[in-house]
Amino acid sequence: MQQEVHAWYALYTRSRAEKKVAETLTRKQVECYCPLNQVEKRWSDRRKIVEEPLFSSYVFVRIPERMKSLVREVEGVVNFVYWLGKPAVIQSQEIELIKSFLRDHKNVTLEKVPIRQNDMVEITAGPLMHHRGRIIEVSRNKVKAVLHSLGYAMIATLAANEVVTVDEALEQTYI
Repeated sequence: MQQEVHAWYALYTRSRAEKKVAETLTRKQVECYCPLNQVEKRWSDRRKIVEEPLFSSYVFVRIPERMKSLVREVEGVVNFVYWLGKPAVIQSQEIELIKSFLRDHKNVTLEKVPIRQNDMVEITAGPLMHHRGRIIEVSRNKVKAVLHSLGYAMIATLAANEVVTVDEALEQTYI
């Protein structure tokens, strides 16, 4: 009998529903992880350490392929996070890295990495969605990317929030 392969996936949840989704998944005996960051909150009369989700509107689940529809039906789950048309698979090492980082550090913040000239990017919205290219110019809210297709260089001017940087390892296959 073949062993089922369990993979980590990112779920997109309704706003501020991360903890509730994680609790429901745990009750249904689905392995999940909602990274919680310990943050000090201050009020006029007191201070308190509270746990807030590190990734707003995200919960990670480790499931076999056959359980995807069950997970989608959980109240508060919007959908899986997709990458290149498929639910994004998260490496176990990345989940472990997040866990160990949160064990060792408090008040962790996330910072979006800026897009710079010569970065390899993928377009995330619009008619050129999922195309990859190299940034040739960065201005205040726009970027220009060269998209190589059929031997031509198409230059697209895009809003900065419509592109994401591509991992260096993936970049090598598109140069």
